[in-house]
Amino acid sequence: MRRRIAAGLALVLLAGAAEGAAPRTREPPACRGRTAGRDRIEAVAARGELVLASGRRARLDGLRWPDDPAAADAARVWLAGLAGRALATREAPEPDRWGRITLDAVTAEGDPVDLAGGLVAAGLVPVDAGEGDSLCRPGLLALEEEPRRTGRGLWTGAPPVPAEDVARLASLAGRFAVVEGRVRAVGERERRTYLNFAPFGAEGVTVTVSKRTWRIMLERGFSAVALRGRRVRARGIVELWRGPTLDVGAAEMIEMLDEEQAQRR
Repeated sequence: MRRRIAAGLALVLLAGAAEGAAPRTREPPACRGRTAGRDRIEAVAARGELVLASGRRARLDGLRWPDDPAAADAARVWLAGLAGRALATREAPEPDRWGRITLDAVTAEGDPVDLAGGLVAAGLVPVDAGEGDSLCRPGLLALEEEPRRTGRGLWTGAPPVPAEDVARLASLAGRFAVVEGRVRAVGERERRTYLNFAPFGAEGVTVTVSKRTWRIMLERGFSAVALRGRRVRARGIVELWRGPTLDVGAAEMIEMLDEEQAQRR
């Protein structure tokens, strides 16, 4: 009976964590159809892949595994500390292209521990929608705020990169980065929208947004007029194309900082 109660509580907490502090919106299609399950961690493999007692492999949703070996090892050790404990899960209906189940998980024995939320809150991993076009747990962004602000975990000595620091961004080509800066111009084109973080003629990062993601952003009030002149935080893989570029696939990967700060006052 106590195990059933713990599992039920874990699922309730997991659903609440998915909501987080984010405004209520319609659940994105990519996040629908998730089912409740039970499993157990047997081991933690490379890049945080979970080996489950059911024989399946899984990955936690909404996270970017650290590139830095020391940070990656710290995150792996944290997860490995939960090995053997029963999990209550919310699982995507289909495996990813590597055959892994995408899931959220909370321990269902003892005090519930939210796996993804715990990693983020400890500053061990950053939030990232990855290849998905939606972040199914936007509440993870709120959990990341404190360790990022205080420089804890992987954020120690590595705060978000200023958008004008072109040299540093160029050195991160092919790697994940969190960038902050003021949007100077917005170029809406047929297939993509470009957020430019440098004055005309100067070097700076450009964030590119797909047509589909831009449509979602427009529905949430992220228009060209609303973004121009605002401080923004963006995250994604750095590419070099006439300067550093971040290609953003999920609307949640762009945050208005001015608006965020106003809400805290």
